Amino acid sequence: MIDFNNGSIIKLSKVSNETAADVFPLLVKGEEIIGVYRGIRDYVVFTSKRIISVNVQGITGRKKDFTTLPYSKIQTFSIETAGTIDLDCELEMWFSGLGLVKFEFSGRSDIVEIGQLISNAIL
Repeated sequence: MIDFNNGSIIKLSKVSNETAADVFPLLVKGEEIIGVYRGIRDYVVFTSKRIISVNVQGITGRKKDFTTLPYSKIQTFSIETAGTIDLDCELEMWFSGLGLVKFEFSGRSDIVEIGQLISNAIL
């Protein structure tokens, strides 16, 4: 599992859903991919039911760790929008049994849309 407490923060940028082809076999019936955000090698997939964090490992990148973060386990979350000087956006979520998970996005990402997605799932 990804160590969310000690991992470095990589700024995520929105990419096409086809980037998450490795995740397609993991989806359950009726689950849809809403958005995919990529760092250097790792990426995060927001679906209609959960967040899937993919940690690409090894030199070849063939080995991958898929960590599922169900919306139903989110106790609270916070979004920070981009400003004039600080162009990055942040998403912080507190999960029961896991604690704080933080993602940082490039300023071009629609963090409000992500906030609405999570709100619709947990409220």
